[in-house]
Amino acid sequence: MTRPAGSQLKLTWQNIGNHVDGDNFECELTLTNHSATALSGNDWAIYFSFCRKVHPDSVTGGVGIKHINGDLWQLTPTADFGTLEPGASRKITYRGMFWVIQNTDAPLGFYIVYDDGTPAAHASAIGDPEIIAFTRPEQRNRNLNDKVTPVTAASRFDDNAMLSLLPAAQTGLITPKPLSLTKGHGEFVIDAATLIVHSDDLAAEAAFLQQSLADLGVRPSRAAAGAGITLQIGSVEVKGHTGAAEEAYRLEVTSAGISITGATAAGVFNGIQSLRQLLPVSAWVNPAPTLAVPAVIVVDAPRFAYRGMHIDVGRNFSSKETVLRLLEVMALYKLNKFHFHITDDEGWRIEIPTLPELTEIGSRRGFTLDETDQVVPSFGSGAVAEGSHGTGFYTRADFIEILRFATDRHIEVIPEIDVPGHARAAIKAMNTRHQRLLAQGRVNEAEEYLLADFDDESKYESVQLWHDNVICIGRESAYRFIETVVSDLHAMFEEAGAPFKALHTGGDEIPHGAWEGSPICKAFMAEQGFETIQQLQDYFLGRFRDVLQRHGLAVAGWEEIALIKEQQADGSHKLAPNPKFTDANFRPYIWNNVWGWGQEDIAYQLANAGYKVVLSNVTDLYFDLAYAKDPEEPGYYWGGFIETRKPFWFCPLDIYTTATTNLFGHDLDRKQLDAMARLTDTGTQNVLGIQGQLWGENARNAGRVEYLACPRIIALAERAWAADPGWTFIADAAERNDKMNADWNEFANRLGQRDLVRLDGFLGGYGYRIPLPGAKVDGGKLHANVSAPGLTVRYTTDGSEPTVFSAIYGEPVAVKGEIKLATFNSTGRKSRTVTV
Repeated sequence: MTRPAGSQLKLTWQNIGNHVDGDNFECELTLTNHSATALSGNDWAIYFSFCRKVHPDSVTGGVGIKHINGDLWQLTPTADFGTLEPGASRKITYRGMFWVIQNTDAPLGFYIVYDDGTPAAHASAIGDPEIIAFTRPEQRNRNLNDKVTPVTAASRFDDNAMLSLLPAAQTGLITPKPLSLTKGHGEFVIDAATLIVHSDDLAAEAAFLQQSLADLGVRPSRAAAGAGITLQIGSVEVKGHTGAAEEAYRLEVTSAGISITGATAAGVFNGIQSLRQLLPVSAWVNPAPTLAVPAVIVVDAPRFAYRGMHIDVGRNFSSKETVLRLLEVMALYKLNKFHFHITDDEGWRIEIPTLPELTEIGSRRGFTLDETDQVVPSFGSGAVAEGSHGTGFYTRADFIEILRFATDRHIEVIPEIDVPGHARAAIKAMNTRHQRLLAQGRVNEAEEYLLADFDDESKYESVQLWHDNVICIGRESAYRFIETVVSDLHAMFEEAGAPFKALHTGGDEIPHGAWEGSPICKAFMAEQGFETIQQLQDYFLGRFRDVLQRHGLAVAGWEEIALIKEQQADGSHKLAPNPKFTDANFRPYIWNNVWGWGQEDIAYQLANAGYKVVLSNVTDLYFDLAYAKDPEEPGYYWGGFIETRKPFWFCPLDIYTTATTNLFGHDLDRKQLDAMARLTDTGTQNVLGIQGQLWGENARNAGRVEYLACPRIIALAERAWAADPGWTFIADAAERNDKMNADWNEFANRLGQRDLVRLDGFLGGYGYRIPLPGAKVDGGKLHANVSAPGLTVRYTTDGSEPTVFSAIYGEPVAVKGEIKLATFNSTGRKSRTVTV
């Protein structure tokens, strides 16, 4: 039987409007048959990924809709579907919960399955739909209470009005801003005759510096004695500094030479990063045979010992090369902790030699009859596993290479093995292992690492809409699984010569109802005398801690590992620090501080209670969220919109300083804020540092990773390393805002004049987001600006796309007709085009 191939079916999708019957949206999906064969019958289904819940009874167009699991949905023909003839189109409308306001919200990864539900079922990829632009207010606002204004060229212009182009002399030379930089007279010129003088214990740092200079056109020799660039370990006095003194350094440049003294090898390495930033910016794009370094004395040390960046490769896979490039940027900006989220519901990304099924099954996503060969598609990864962003893993050799690469740059890798929730890929892999061994009659071995209770009748739904993603923690095999994974990971760290100090358990977002219907868990709870699920979960965390203690590891996890639900007088529950683990070497990472949700002060409560915390606040540090309320900006927005100035303005020790509005742009209740916890002196000491998060749901390729990460990662580094800017101590709001705006202006100039230009040549060009220009036409004149002064804005007046040959905007200019503008970097790469 001839039937249309998926490639012969075309889809378009549009949001008809939000706030329909309350907080619901309505969408229209148009299916067009471009084949020569009719689509008919009832033996097919169309599958796709969609991040919102659909109301099944709202669907029109002769199809029904069904939620499969996670973000996977299924359309099937009903009795009145009839036939979709060649060349014909069918409109399908549906309603769903909440809202859709950006391209990121659109359904993706469509494929058609013929003979669906039978052993003969086979899939054919359709692909992503054409997304009709969001233009009307009811498409671009979440609901009628949404006061966050959609971004336009004019609103960007107003947002940038506080900025001005500073003379180079008023722009900092080094990012993050050092504690002390004193300019001298003259310069030192590095050329091929320059020596890098170092002792044996700094050979790795010297080699790194040698290669860094070679990348810019000069390759000095290395020597044990002589003159040139001297690297040494010694005492570094940093007056009044209370941060991580072991990472302190002193960099001195005179006409006679350069010396870098570090309190440790890590301090020397930090000094090398500052030296690299003193090199001519132009050489990063156009290498030169000599490199002039201005005379300076820099004395510096970090504010926080923990300066982290996280990347999630479980939801969508990022290649080894993408990870190495991210580590290089981290090193340049003195970030020292790499939180590597390598497992989740949608993918297991690290080879565990003892359990090969984890990557054989858990690292692959695509059409599957029973998930014994791979797991179902997610996030638009589609029907075909090979070559999709949903498939991939790091071999043991890959992971060891990443560990060595990070260690050479004094970056500690903290792997995350997400349990007991967010574990679906592992659960399905171990189910396949169980089936294989059971079929061979090896019953005991089959259950050795099993993570599921096949008789579990628990009813739950995770935040990501999974119904079967939680490990059965009443099974002893679950703990054997964890021990085995940790042991294999430990062996890789040892072979790499990398420090293995902590393992991140995840431990977050365990859905309500998990374990309640599991016969195994019920029996285990009765055996242990447990009366509540909280006691069962505490038992799991205790066992997890025991495993890590045997390997000398601290227990890291998201904030949930340190919280309990306390019942209030009115019967409601409130989250509070769990006293059971305050002395258990637990390190919670605090993420959920959305203004208006009631958990804004959890980080401070935990720190005051004795937990060592890492601030990972979603409202400032989630780099997978969209930069702006603009339909074309990729990323979610459930925690807000995170423009680069958000992490720059983040005040780790007093987050209330910059708290003004909630998620929907409404003013916050100051009385409620004033009633929230503040850090005590002890609590302040328990804040280890801050970390940026890059979750992977929308990181579908390497370009998207770099776009989402940067330049926000540079602002993160500024807040993690540089001294407290003192904003929180300025009582007068107007005075405080003036100081914050002035500091932002200087930093924005550093970005536009130095940091982004440097990244244009770094690693062949790092794909940071080039900010869109702000623009308006007033009185017949074009006014334009950009959030990183120093970047070039070009424009056209004939409706054509701006290119590197288009006119450069310098000052207000008389214009007529349709004006198109774009921001260009130093190598000619451009932002999206803006029309006014």
